[in-house]
Amino acid sequence: MDLFSHSWSALRATVADLDAQDFEQPSGCAGWLVRDLVCHLVIDAQDVLITLATPAGTAPPTADAVTYWQATHEPPTGEDPLAALTVRLAAAYEDPALLKFHLDDVGSAAGRAARLADPTARVSTQDKILTVADYLTAYVLEWTLHHLDLTAHLPTAPGPSPQSLSHSRRALERIAGGTFPASFTDEQALLTGTGRRAPTAGQRAELGSLEAKLPLVLG
Repeated sequence: MDLFSHSWSALRATVADLDAQDFEQPSGCAGWLVRDLVCHLVIDAQDVLITLATPAGTAPPTADAVTYWQATHEPPTGEDPLAALTVRLAAAYEDPALLKFHLDDVGSAAGRAARLADPTARVSTQDKILTVADYLTAYVLEWTLHHLDLTAHLPTAPGPSPQSLSHSRRALERIAGGTFPASFTDEQALLTGTGRRAPTAGQRAELGSLEAKLPLVLG
């Protein structure tokens, strides 16, 4: 849960330091500008608040931090209605300062709610029941990947911390059911594993049988 707060705070801090023109740069999410990604983060923060306010009582968990994710091998086409809505919402802000303010406002609330939540309590989301600890742990991977997306074309913006990268690599390996070669940095493993970057010929040879399981498109 500490890593959730750390990764979320770092991501929001990077957004807060962006210049207006940065919002018009492409992000690491295919088809999305930085402003679209930041709008998605607002929606993510809302989801965290909703989930933490949706107790599941004493029902047994049906998922954990790994099985929370549903991985496919098909990259998004951009035709998903929510993805299209996100782009329209982002454009409606017009002034990036308004988008930054909304993320800070809702994002700060989500961070406080996470810190106050009982890690052993059970919550319900997407027809799954998880402990709060598992739910927030799952989101470390989300924040880390989107931090990489945010800074993909902003070379001077700070990226995710080594702790977040290391944790997220291990999480992705558990989802994949295999380990990335030791020669891969944590960032390379995450970008290659989720299809954000195509492996080189040499990397494909190192991946071996794991390559057949990639990319892992998380949803």
